[in-house]
Amino acid sequence: MVDELISLLSPEGEPLPHPEVVNSLNADALAALYRDMVIVRRLCNEATALQRQGALALWAPLLGQEAAQIGAGRALQPRDFAFPSYREHGVAWCRGVPPADVLRLFRTVSSGGWNPYTYNYALPTIVLANQMLHAVGYAMGMQRDGDPAAVITFFGDGASSQGDALESFVWASSFNAPVVFFCQNNQFGISTPVTTQSRVPLAERARGFGFPGYRVDGNDVVAVYEVTRQALERARAGGGPTLIEAYTYRMGAHTTSDDPTRYRLDAEVEMWKHRDPIERLKALLTREHEYHRTFFDGADTEAETLAMDLRRDVLAMERPDPITMFDHVYAEAHPLIDEGRRDLRDLGLTEALS
Repeated sequence: MVDELISLLSPEGEPLPHPEVVNSLNADALAALYRDMVIVRRLCNEATALQRQGALALWAPLLGQEAAQIGAGRALQPRDFAFPSYREHGVAWCRGVPPADVLRLFRTVSSGGWNPYTYNYALPTIVLANQMLHAVGYAMGMQRDGDPAAVITFFGDGASSQGDALESFVWASSFNAPVVFFCQNNQFGISTPVTTQSRVPLAERARGFGFPGYRVDGNDVVAVYEVTRQALERARAGGGPTLIEAYTYRMGAHTTSDDPTRYRLDAEVEMWKHRDPIERLKALLTREHEYHRTFFDGADTEAETLAMDLRRDVLAMERPDPITMFDHVYAEAHPLIDEGRRDLRDLGLTEALS
């Protein structure tokens, strides 16, 4: 199935049959996915506006990747654990992380933003592919503890070229770890097109490590949900790792410090606008399940309210005492950390950095 792009919805929102992957979602579940995508897109756009207005140091938009994130995030069970990179704001929403906490790192008031064990959702990882090794290690620990849950880790096509990614594949395969590798192939590692990084579909790499790989239409939230659900079930049942390549497109910039017009064509962006994951599901809900304007307007209104709440919460965040940067480096006291804390105080830098 690696050479096939698994899709259950056409770009026009028409159901597509598939011999091995079936849509198990009823109308209410589909409507909930639509609501999720509308909300996370609006929250993401508000975060972009906050960065442009100087309230955030940086922001990594998810625009265009809502289906990949919501589909995968909603496939998780409560005991499963997720390891994100820095763009999985939609998965964070699915795991119950308050939107304002997601922005604490980008507001530079925290090195993380939440306790990972509260939501079974790790802190964002900026260093490419690091989280993949973390995920495999955590999955191996669960395996040895007899925990029947699964682990999923998210990374981009750019991160797939890192050594950590390939090492994580080796360890996961060797120990049959209950982990799902979820690649959001948005086709650009910053400005480097995926065609420069790989001559074959990224999901094809799984074969060389001895576990299955699947390509799914990353703008089809139904297909993403079903493929991810099956992979997680396989991991929980002792079937080992799976690689999922969600083929999607980053509609915005890599981050707010990036100018995508310098390396891609406007015509390409326009083409992908017609594959919008939200409009695709909206068409299905309208045609097949008779959802109408009242529902869609309600989702927009809820998203707007949450965006204004996010703005209020972010602007209320105060700069922390710089000395607190040492508080959670290690679980226990460490002489080098104590030395750094002491030097910061002795040099009188705490006030200068405030």
